[in-house]
Amino acid sequence: MVSAGTHRKLAVILAADIAGYSRLMERDEEDTHERLQGVLRDVVRPAIERHRGRIFKMAGDGFLAEFASAIEAVRFAVDLQRATAQRNEDVAEDRRLAFRVGINLGDILADGEDIFGDGVNIAARLEALAEPGGVLISHSVHEHVDRKLPLHFIDQGECSLKNIARPIRVYRVGWAANQVTFEQQRCDPPDTVPTLPQVASIAVLPFSTLSSDLEQVYFADGLADDLITDLSKVDGLLVIARHSSFAYRDRLTDMRMIARELGVRYLIEGSVRRAAARIRINAQLIDASTASCLWAERLDRDLADIFALQDEVVGKVIQALAHVLPSAKPLPRRRVTDLEAYDLFVRGRALATQSLRETRAARPLLIRAIEIDPGFAGAHAWLAMSYHFDALYYGVPIDEHRAAARIAAAKAVAIDAENADAHIVLGYLSAYEGEFEAGVAEFEQGLRLNPNHSAGWAHLADLRVFEGRATEAVECAENSFRLNPYPPGDHYSFLGWAQYAAGRYQDAVDTLRHPQAGGPGSKRNLAAALARLGRTAEARSMGVEFLSEFPNFSARAWGRTQPFRNDADRQHFIEGYLEAGLPM
Repeated sequence: MVSAGTHRKLAVILAADIAGYSRLMERDEEDTHERLQGVLRDVVRPAIERHRGRIFKMAGDGFLAEFASAIEAVRFAVDLQRATAQRNEDVAEDRRLAFRVGINLGDILADGEDIFGDGVNIAARLEALAEPGGVLISHSVHEHVDRKLPLHFIDQGECSLKNIARPIRVYRVGWAANQVTFEQQRCDPPDTVPTLPQVASIAVLPFSTLSSDLEQVYFADGLADDLITDLSKVDGLLVIARHSSFAYRDRLTDMRMIARELGVRYLIEGSVRRAAARIRINAQLIDASTASCLWAERLDRDLADIFALQDEVVGKVIQALAHVLPSAKPLPRRRVTDLEAYDLFVRGRALATQSLRETRAARPLLIRAIEIDPGFAGAHAWLAMSYHFDALYYGVPIDEHRAAARIAAAKAVAIDAENADAHIVLGYLSAYEGEFEAGVAEFEQGLRLNPNHSAGWAHLADLRVFEGRATEAVECAENSFRLNPYPPGDHYSFLGWAQYAAGRYQDAVDTLRHPQAGGPGSKRNLAAALARLGRTAEARSMGVEFLSEFPNFSARAWGRTQPFRNDADRQHFIEGYLEAGLPM
């Protein structure tokens, strides 16, 4: 029975202690104690505060901490181990202080400032199993952090823990040794140069054509695009978005440098030549950590076999990565069978979601592809994307475009329930039209189908703000940058929007002032963030700049069109706009 002063709740518990502490104390008690207190003072407590946790119990050589977010707990653990490793660089190996860390998410019993229960015990048992300098997490934590952080998680199987009745599945956390801390990488991902990760991560570079023929370029880009889509659905593989990998077109850059800049270990490059009824593809898979070629092949086929050829290339890439993706296999995919429809689709997809002129030029191509093959789900999905893009950024006529987007997206889902683009567009439209729960469910289904959908993560940040889940919104937006290190301008807009919602006004200012930041909301939210920081003159100047582009803006009218679940969140933005001098 729970007493009046106690209550149960779900919490993330982190347990940490110093490996071999008794041996270190026996060797030099005063020196060990002094150095541990220095780590606690200079590293542990500031990092705990940054990651919104609290220490609820100190032991002689360790501590127990509580976090509201599994992501923040893992971020803290990794930052702690990195910082401790740096402090140990000039220390003799037998004098080094090295933490072991265990993290669990579970039901706990809170009594005042103290916490008890199996949730705490499991974290402590995981800590005892961890290697010095290592981090172990339970399955419950893994479910909340997998694919949301630029880390990899190595399944250790089910472990029997002392005094815990059931076996617990355990994962070891891995990270690049020289990777910057989460605190350092928060705001401006494109300006950082990450080290090569050991996690299975890949970028598909644009295929060269050895020709200036625009039709050849469209066709080659289409093949690379499809390869990105197919690989994105492979379990355990992190795939960089097209927008970033295609930025390296015609750039004579060392492959290892490209991999470092994109934060991946593997690269695919190649060339495509299409002549009459034949096609030739030269492709190779490179491990940038060793500059070695894992697979290379020249494939000559009849053009009519192009779709089977795409499946063959994906299969060969996965086979070549078997040492890091032991259980991965290509997923079956519905493909168009008409080459003319595919050509039209490739050209339309390349234009959609670019400028207003290009987006509208894409539509006749996609519509013609659908006329040739009404069962072409990809064409329906990208037609929906073009209408959605028009409604989102240009808004004339907004209702007509949203309706057309919804019809096309629903058709794509009906034809192919595995089409992630269609689920994401359908979800976004549903949320904005008042069906919020259904919209979020569609969104989450799209990201389950394609966890590497960078635009999907960026747009999910938008919906998380409307749900009142600002911290998760920031995490979603940051994840989009990991998948797309050189993103389109609206990714900055979504991140800045989420940071403002979370009350991180300086972060929002830094993000929205990035030279690449774009989208109609960027200047509006930058003005509000400046106003919240008390920088009134700058805020009003930015407000004037925003109004020069959107002279009919009204904060109240804007608020009525936004699907916030809580009015307080809506008012948080409206008040910022009014403080920046925007009209009521």
